[in-house]
Amino acid sequence: MALDGFVLRAAAHELQQLVGSRIHKIHQPSAHDLVLQTRGAGGGKRLLLSANPTYPRVHLTERTYQNPMEPPMFCMLLRKYCEGGQIESIRQIGMERVLHIEIRQRDELGDLSLKTIIVELMGRHSNIILTDSASGTIHDGIHHVTPAISAYRIVMPGSRYTAPPEQGKQDPLGIVTREQFEAALEAVEARADADAEAPRPAPAPEKRLVAAFSGFSPLLGRELAYRASKAAGTDPAEALWTEFDRFLNAARDHDDEPGIVEQPDGKALFSITPLTHAAGERRAFATISECLEAYYGDKAGRDAVKQRVSDMLQFLHNERAKNVKKLEKQAATLEEAKDADKHRKLGELLTTYMHSFQKGDRSVTVVDYYDENGAEIDIELDPQLSPSDNAQRYFRRYAKARNSTGAVLEQMELAREEIRYLDSLLQQLGSASLQDVEEIRDELVAGGYLRAREKRGAKRKKPARPSLLCYTSSEGLPIYVGKNNTQNEHLTNKLAASGDTWLHTKDIPGSHVVIRAAEFGDPTLEEAAMLAAHYSQAQGSSMIPVDYTLIRHVHKPSGAKPGFVIYDRQKTLFITPDEERIKALPSTIKS
Repeated sequence: MALDGFVLRAAAHELQQLVGSRIHKIHQPSAHDLVLQTRGAGGGKRLLLSANPTYPRVHLTERTYQNPMEPPMFCMLLRKYCEGGQIESIRQIGMERVLHIEIRQRDELGDLSLKTIIVELMGRHSNIILTDSASGTIHDGIHHVTPAISAYRIVMPGSRYTAPPEQGKQDPLGIVTREQFEAALEAVEARADADAEAPRPAPAPEKRLVAAFSGFSPLLGRELAYRASKAAGTDPAEALWTEFDRFLNAARDHDDEPGIVEQPDGKALFSITPLTHAAGERRAFATISECLEAYYGDKAGRDAVKQRVSDMLQFLHNERAKNVKKLEKQAATLEEAKDADKHRKLGELLTTYMHSFQKGDRSVTVVDYYDENGAEIDIELDPQLSPSDNAQRYFRRYAKARNSTGAVLEQMELAREEIRYLDSLLQQLGSASLQDVEEIRDELVAGGYLRAREKRGAKRKKPARPSLLCYTSSEGLPIYVGKNNTQNEHLTNKLAASGDTWLHTKDIPGSHVVIRAAEFGDPTLEEAAMLAAHYSQAQGSSMIPVDYTLIRHVHKPSGAKPGFVIYDRQKTLFITPDEERIKALPSTIKS
């Protein structure tokens, strides 16, 4: 994983500003994450502790998290032992991915107690454990490890804390000479040779670094090996030592340069040192927390959203498929209705030539007096019906087909409208935050599509109005974006003034976008159009048509689906979103 011992060392160094501050509030927004709100010396900050099996991390955060109405048991336990307590120390264990946060608090009797929050960032084995500092007894862990899972270490209330097993690697911070460096590498190779049954080729330099020293990830090993390979005219062993020593000296001085590299294949890498071996767009950050927030925040958020929306996505796709099938059947019915005049003609011919056939006949051949050439035509009969009833049978078919046309056309329009609505919801879920997801779920419940979930505990009062994403254009003007129908309706029908400008992708599901200004220049219009295209089903395409008009020309028809509007006097521009330009626009959530 990219979060290695050196990254955690940089994070632990940054978190020293929290030592001496008090823990004001503790929340557990998900099954894996904790947020500690601190106050006091260096406080007023939020600390994220995450034991997410895919994205484990520790850093300061500026993000807001949606908390459950009823806090989990582990959160309640932390509140009991740690809320109001003072952070005594934050320290990394060696160069391992383990962090100890010691907290001093007075209990109900006024006695001082010392607790330790142990954060283990080890991929799918990540955990957050609360222990008694004096006895080492575990109060509880965010993830339980039973004897059935591991015989070596158990994480259950009342058991004694056992640290993760030693890896037998050397602490790189203690290596100060080339002799020590080479001895460490040779010791690892000697052990590997002794364990091997046959001679093996010499391992690559990056693998030697990872195998010999704690805190090194394969990514960091590759970087130092790459730098050494670029040292022209230098002995490879000496070049590797030089780059190792240079990196360690910077790490000892906390001269970190956190950054992210967005590679051409879409994968991102991060480290506390420039990744010169990786090609791609580079972003530098002032602090390791900002770097980790940028790297992990969106990924973890998207995963959390995926978990929340899986049932809704399946439901919406199923409903859409039903309506598509219904539309196909109605189209077939409409095609049959086109034969209505044929049935009328056959009924009239049977009426005219009723003397030519009798009950029991299966068909009759008559002269088609509607044909210019007077051609003969065969008419199918029901042998169980009289001549008169056979004629009436065709007249009934004619009447049914004629009468059904209007109803079928109406049903087809309803099905198309339903598909448009479902497509808009699917598009909204594609860019939704957790708060957006809950608003979309509430909309589906209100529309009778889903049943309301039964929630225990006190009901959380819903806000009077939804929060909206607001960008600031390069001209300093506010551009609001509705990310679901609840937000779209509030933005377009309540918040926006009649002189504001409304934008939406032409005939493509997407967000309502409003420029909240009577006057603006081309840059603001272009940026608003880019946002409308970005938050639409056409995201990632080029030359996307975007309509824009004044709010006074936008109306919601009576009885229309949520978020559906009609508009006129619009103009259309074709825009290709510039993702970097969109990212550069300041944005905030306004309620």
